[in-house]
Amino acid sequence: MTYDEFRKRSSFGLEELIAFAYGTLVDDPPEGFAARLPAPPFLMVDRIIDIQENGRQGRIVAEQEIRLDSWYFQCHMPGDPVQPGCLSVDAVWQLLGFYCVWRGALGSGRALGCGEVAFSGQIRPFNRVVRYEVDVRRFTQLKESGATIVIGEGVISVDGETITEVHGAKTGVFKGIAYPDYPRRSKNSIGGRLG
Repeated sequence: MTYDEFRKRSSFGLEELIAFAYGTLVDDPPEGFAARLPAPPFLMVDRIIDIQENGRQGRIVAEQEIRLDSWYFQCHMPGDPVQPGCLSVDAVWQLLGFYCVWRGALGSGRALGCGEVAFSGQIRPFNRVVRYEVDVRRFTQLKESGATIVIGEGVISVDGETITEVHGAKTGVFKGIAYPDYPRRSKNSIGGRLG
């Protein structure tokens, strides 16, 4: 699809999200279009069923099918398999990063933190669907640095029951930090403080 088509879409399927992860979804990306989602198995959503913007705010709704053989059930914890709660928080960060790029941010995405996280349930191997509902509270493009910052509130439910709330989740998209020549050493092969 073209970049213009990408920016106008309000939903994305698994094939499209994987293509985005590998940088092949957009046929005519603008210069600096470097952001990616994690590839499976770390991609934490199977589909974005709604994405919308309203000025500096917006909303993203996504889902993930639960699979009996998911990698995290194999190691967390033997004899008591449960999806790590931190993966639900990461899904919110992934969605906020995607939102930034969908809104026109250029660069590479990074999770920046969150406020309170409250767990009130769990995801087990025989659950069916996790739903992520993220309300974008503030979307800001910083003209001087070219960075984009987004802050959102996430509610995660499994099979219709709310199990997690993530408050003040922050993700940023930054120019010039991509490391596409991994594993070779280059200017971005060492981490540290962002801009």
